Amino acid sequence: MTTLVRGGRVVDPSTGLDGLFDILLSGGKIAAVGARLDAVPERTIDVTGLVVVPGLIDMHVHLREPGYEAKETIATGARAAARGGFTTICAMPNTNPVNDRRAVTERILAEAGRNAVVNVLPIAAVTRGSRGEELVDMADLTASGAVAFSDDGLPVMNSRVMRRALATAASSGSLVIDHCEDRALAEGGAMHEGPVAAHLGLAGIPSAAEEIMIARDIILAEALKARVHIAHLSTAGGVRSVGEAKSRGVRVSAEATPHHLLLTDAALESRDTNFKMNPPLRAESDVAALVEGLRTGVVDVIATDHAPHTVEEKSRGFDKALFGIVGLETAVTLILDRFVRRRVISLGRFVELLSANPARLLGLPNKGRIAAGADADLTVLDLELETTVDKNRFESKGRNTPFDGWMLTGGVAMTIVGGRVAYPFGDDGTAPRA
Repeated sequence: MTTLVRGGRVVDPSTGLDGLFDILLSGGKIAAVGARLDAVPERTIDVTGLVVVPGLIDMHVHLREPGYEAKETIATGARAAARGGFTTICAMPNTNPVNDRRAVTERILAEAGRNAVVNVLPIAAVTRGSRGEELVDMADLTASGAVAFSDDGLPVMNSRVMRRALATAASSGSLVIDHCEDRALAEGGAMHEGPVAAHLGLAGIPSAAEEIMIARDIILAEALKARVHIAHLSTAGGVRSVGEAKSRGVRVSAEATPHHLLLTDAALESRDTNFKMNPPLRAESDVAALVEGLRTGVVDVIATDHAPHTVEEKSRGFDKALFGIVGLETAVTLILDRFVRRRVISLGRFVELLSANPARLLGLPNKGRIAAGADADLTVLDLELETTVDKNRFESKGRNTPFDGWMLTGGVAMTIVGGRVAYPFGDDGTAPRA
């Protein structure tokens, strides 16, 4: 079906677009972009008064399938992504079995092809079983469809193994994503080490646990002239290290999550386990440094680290509850309300952080831009949409969010994937308004 997306404000800094344009979609691709396209499509979607941006990409998502389908499935996670405005999500490998070989990667892609309403791209493990010892066959996994490599919550502690991983990835142009945590320093911790933890009598995770590993990765990447991507940056020292490394030309990139940009460890005074995540919520000075990094370019990407858990797993008391929160259905509206609407960042910078930069880092040349020949993935935003976060309406199986009840302005009107409307579900071809 040919579709004309008509009359919206198109914002795409990668192609210099910011104005009223029509976009013609055909065969899963963008066929044309113009101020007033003379086309006779099979369907027209009127987006007058709305903003159209390149399809948003979340490069850090836990879909849990295979192995942990009680928490999330590829189908439910993809529906959550579509509702949240994401056209592409990257699935972390901490499944059961771990995505450390071709068969698992192909299984994820096959399930996504059958049941996902958005693009699902697998991220494979760095080491076999994510045990930090033996490298996976990166070439074979890349050929099977893996777009990056990460041991995520089980970071590679052995520096020799990490050095080999970065060197191997560099030879094929692959990206290694590291959850930077010295596990010995962090062991037993439940929240950020600081005055709040001391007051609550909880064991803390020091900032140094993250910053030591960031420094190591930067040293290795600089020596090898290789790329490394720092997952969920959370400390002021980490922001400083990444910024200084970038100024020297080191090929380091970094992501931040909405929760680390908006919340501090003071929220844990409530002992609500929905505020328990890893890395933990940090101090106010860390949040300020992250926001400044977002504004200045030290932070390249906003990613959700969407981590659904069952109610039982988050109801074990603060010490024993699992780390992690869901984020696919709240990230976009949080960033629009708290950063774009308040002019902390521009709408163009929003697109860079959530679309153009993830596409560039992952080597996806047909995504993250609105131009003829690019994939027909679009996110339509309503900057005046008023919403209240309601966890009971989530498409995700996870209800573990710290943002339940937040009143926000700005959100997703429509998500188009490969030229087909993925959200609203059962869409009749019109974009809803506030």
